[in-house]
Amino acid sequence: MSEIFDVIIIGGGTAGLAALREVKKRTHNFAIINDGPWGTICARVGCMPSKLLIEAANAFHHRGTFEEFGIRGAGGLTLDIAAALRRVRRLRDDFVASTLKATDTLGKRAISGRARLLDAGRLEVNGRELRARNIIIATGSRPIVPASWRTLGKQLLTTDTLFEQESLPSRMAVVGMGPIGVEMAQALSRLGVEVTAFGENNTIAGLSDPQINAVARELLGREFPLYLGEKADLDAVGNGVRVKSGATEIVVDCVLVALGRRPNINGIGLETLGVELNSQGLPPVDPHTMQVADLPVFMAGDANQQIPLLHEAADGGHIAGINATRPTPVYFTRRTPLAIVFADPGIATVGNGFQALNGKKTLSGEVRFEHQGRARAGQRNKGIMHLYAEPESGRLLGAEMCAPAGEHMAHLLALAIDRSLTVQDLLRLPFYHPVLEEGLRTALRDLAAQLPPCGESDLAACDAFNADALD
Repeated sequence: MSEIFDVIIIGGGTAGLAALREVKKRTHNFAIINDGPWGTICARVGCMPSKLLIEAANAFHHRGTFEEFGIRGAGGLTLDIAAALRRVRRLRDDFVASTLKATDTLGKRAISGRARLLDAGRLEVNGRELRARNIIIATGSRPIVPASWRTLGKQLLTTDTLFEQESLPSRMAVVGMGPIGVEMAQALSRLGVEVTAFGENNTIAGLSDPQINAVARELLGREFPLYLGEKADLDAVGNGVRVKSGATEIVVDCVLVALGRRPNINGIGLETLGVELNSQGLPPVDPHTMQVADLPVFMAGDANQQIPLLHEAADGGHIAGINATRPTPVYFTRRTPLAIVFADPGIATVGNGFQALNGKKTLSGEVRFEHQGRARAGQRNKGIMHLYAEPESGRLLGAEMCAPAGEHMAHLLALAIDRSLTVQDLLRLPFYHPVLEEGLRTALRDLAAQLPPCGESDLAACDAFNADALD
């Protein structure tokens, strides 16, 4: 290895590996440093193990629909939670192993240790000083846990520890009703745990549209008690944990804390870069170049606290990896915003959500799924979707939803928004029958009724039958 590296990457998670992929194409004179276990947050403690748990929970939960379908004997089904958790870890380990392939063959260029910046071109790791023409910071994040709660020990779980449990307790509280809290509260409840959920805010799962939020709250509240709008306090009592929130007080066996994640920036020396840090201790980062101020330093992924989602972290790492090997950074256009919560029904925000458009002149189209034909056929007929469009052009601007197949319809809408399609453009596309996406068409027709009419020869004007079996 050279004395001065072209690029040093700090962090071996999603953003770091994306950066590594691009750096390797352009130079062999690099190093990647990782503190702790190698492998991404997503594969090890995030997206993948959580979805494995959700799939197990939903599979067991479906027994509640069997009687209506004419399938008898559902009451005799049982769940081996220990076996379900073993499957989570087994497949999780496979996913982690797949991420390790990117660094296993790097030899001395892959360094295990905690890096600390000395300035914009130097850092220290394991007592060694390394120099680099460019540095990429991709140190990821960790769960937020109030210091006073850490005394609860093993009775306090985060997603870093939940999937390592050999079994699950009979009573749990979930504190925090953001995306992770909503997903895990529903999954744990469907696995048979007596769950009580708490959220300091009145909105859940990243939603900002009051009607979508109200429906999501109502549907989740059918499955487990949900207390919102008050801060929760925890303290040990006997062999359990007491949770107080407003007038509510319960005792549970343990608590899953889902208050979000904090960038792993403590002690990495950001103050040595000579730029002003914000109240969270973060430097200014251009989201289109990943560059920190005008320095040869780039910051990507959860570490910069911009958009803590895997596909955004991968994009950020990609941008940083390219720009760290160029004489001048290139400007990248970022993707259409897309956030999905894997609840049932699925919760998603696409493009500009309600809050982003609040105060602007927009049109809103709605569909409710209670009477939607395909949703009724599959006993999935619950939820709501709102689409937002520009009044003058009919161009689709965004959407929020709590809807069956939400994760798939959100992708369709992201594509439409990215291509600047109008309501009429979308209504000219084929909608097969019977599919859940016909609900999307219903919301589009609601918008179209608020726009100037199309000509008679335009199929965008093909209207609804107003019959559940046909629309």
